[in-house]
Amino acid sequence: MAKATREAYGQALKKLSATNPKVVVLDADLSGSTKTVEFKKVSPERFFNVGIAEQNLIGTAAGLSLVGKIPFASTFAMFATGRAFEIIRNTVAYPSLNVKIAATHAGLTVGEDGGSHQAIEDISLMRTIPGMTLINPADAREAEQAVLKAAEFVGPVYIRLGRMAVEDVYDDSYVFELGKGVQLKEGSDLTIIATGLMVQQSLKAAEILKEEGISARVINIHTIKPIDRDIIINAAKETKAIVTAEEHSIIGGLGSAVLEVLSDEYPVPLKRVGVLDTFGESGKPKDLLKKYKLTPEDIVEQAKKALKLKR
Repeated sequence: MAKATREAYGQALKKLSATNPKVVVLDADLSGSTKTVEFKKVSPERFFNVGIAEQNLIGTAAGLSLVGKIPFASTFAMFATGRAFEIIRNTVAYPSLNVKIAATHAGLTVGEDGGSHQAIEDISLMRTIPGMTLINPADAREAEQAVLKAAEFVGPVYIRLGRMAVEDVYDDSYVFELGKGVQLKEGSDLTIIATGLMVQQSLKAAEILKEEGISARVINIHTIKPIDRDIIINAAKETKAIVTAEEHSIIGGLGSAVLEVLSDEYPVPLKRVGVLDTFGESGKPKDLLKKYKLTPEDIVEQAKKALKLKR
């Protein structure tokens, strides 16, 4: 069943309202879209709408954390990481405050809202901040568990959430582990390392490759920082070629993070699937994924290029 990760975020907040009295939720006048309205319905006394003032959103969350609350601050990813970057850096991360920034509407699949609202730089921005934990869940189950885990974790967290409904990757037996990548499919010829909705695209790509006699391992990196170095290094040693896939700029995102690990530990050929050095545009989400070459077929194309570079 297809469900947006932002929907799962709202459901997780609703659970936290009943189980953790320290949790408070803040929004920048977008609660219907970010789904924080689900928390407001059950715990209105712990919900704060700061208005269209994203810097105040983060600053207020920082203050609430200093008096023992666990604040979840939400708005669109473009505004959270763009307008409020300096406040996140200096007021939240610098003193290592216990603030959770749950940003929805990330990536190209914001769709018709266009390039001004499509955050394709947010992973890059957030992972450069010292001490920031960064989570990009692949499906609704993973998103809900990630939010619940973030509430338990002490320290600043950025959770990247999407607008578009995405297919299930996991069933009810799944258990989210912060900082641990998940191998979803065995493979010996190369590895596809993906994050967010590109996990589903990568699984489809692996099936296409299988039909052509190519064995592709698929790994979901839901925690981009701290990244699971062991699973990446093992994949490099065992398959000798890697493709990364992300709904984000190829500059500074998952691909860059994986390259850093490989450069330090075990260099192998790597090809990146992501948004090139360009802005997005208005359009239907699926049309945008196709235009910006984020489809299973595009992953297959890059996989074959990576294979040709194997020694």
